[in-house]
Amino acid sequence: MYNLKKLVSKHDFKTEAEEIRFFKELKPQFTSKLIYYNVIFKIEMKKPNGGNRVLRKYYNNELIKLKSFFDNELEFYKYYRSGSVYLDYKYFLRGKFDIKMSLDSYYFETDRNFSTSHDFKVARILANDLIQLYLENQLIIIENKDNSEKSQRKPNLQLTWTASKVALIELLYALHNEGVFNNGAVDLKDIAEYFEHIFDIDLGQLIKLFFKNQFL
Repeated sequence: MYNLKKLVSKHDFKTEAEEIRFFKELKPQFTSKLIYYNVIFKIEMKKPNGGNRVLRKYYNNELIKLKSFFDNELEFYKYYRSGSVYLDYKYFLRGKFDIKMSLDSYYFETDRNFSTSHDFKVARILANDLIQLYLENQLIIIENKDNSEKSQRKPNLQLTWTASKVALIELLYALHNEGVFNNGAVDLKDIAEYFEHIFDIDLGQLIKLFFKNQFL
């Protein structure tokens, strides 16, 4: 930004259109990166220690802050995003500021030879687009981490079937009969094999015997 400022101080724009293009399209590309990295640095430095729930809330709050900027600058945001040009002579020419156009106090503290009333607002819009992508990506990472932890999570307590095997078979038959698994679209044999795996138990010949008794 310092080198860019020196370059502009030595350069006379040939036309107003050239000056408008610089402050509307070129300078904001540099300023937006400065804003982006500065904001991301602050976000990460202030990031609270805690689990995924705390981080999710923190990043969502940062997204809410971005939304408040767009809400406050809605008129200019629509002007810029729609590609309008009819107010460019006020927004992007030096010394053409209009106090009635909701100017930031920041403008009055800047070098008027290197700033217009709205080039910084354009930079904020571009930076906020990048910040939003960053925050949403962090939320996706947290969501994927949550899903991974859930899939790998194991119960703290190992359950063991301590009743008779016949009692377990009768339970399986009742569950199958009610269609509680996969909307009823599963064989009793598959249910039995699943429970054998869960409880590390061999029902073996008892299942066949149970089936035989049921249909006698």
